[in-house]
Amino acid sequence: MFDMDLPWWEFIVRGLAVYLLLLVMVRLSGHRTVGQFTPFDLLVVMLLSEAVSNSLNGGDDSLVGGLIGAATLVAINSLVALLSSRSARFEKLVDGAAVLIGRDGVFFDKVVRNCRLSESDLEEALREHDCPRPQMKCAFLEADGQITIMRKP
Repeated sequence: MFDMDLPWWEFIVRGLAVYLLLLVMVRLSGHRTVGQFTPFDLLVVMLLSEAVSNSLNGGDDSLVGGLIGAATLVAINSLVALLSSRSARFEKLVDGAAVLIGRDGVFFDKVVRNCRLSESDLEEALREHDCPRPQMKCAFLEADGQITIMRKP
């Protein structure tokens, strides 16, 4: 239970590598993956965690190894949050930025497609903001996956 099969530092290196690679994969998957989980997205996240579990522990089932791995992930996440709060450039790299997806009642088809939004996503956002399409001034896909609609005055 307490005997580790791997040296302690390997858990840290493995945790760092898995964290960074998953961060890159999630960022490449787009805004909607992060912000709006469908049952399919939740399933993918669950399977992803199972797929990388052996990468984190290298087959070591010791309590100490698991705690080192968990502490490494928490520490890396805290460091990323700290760096994001102190550097707008780093925050944009990690979190992304809002994307203008429509203006003056018209959604930009190419941008909407690139952001993987459906027509029903757009209509739902208009309803949530109680904004008929002709009253829409601007629409943004936020970094967290939410759609923000600004009304004309």
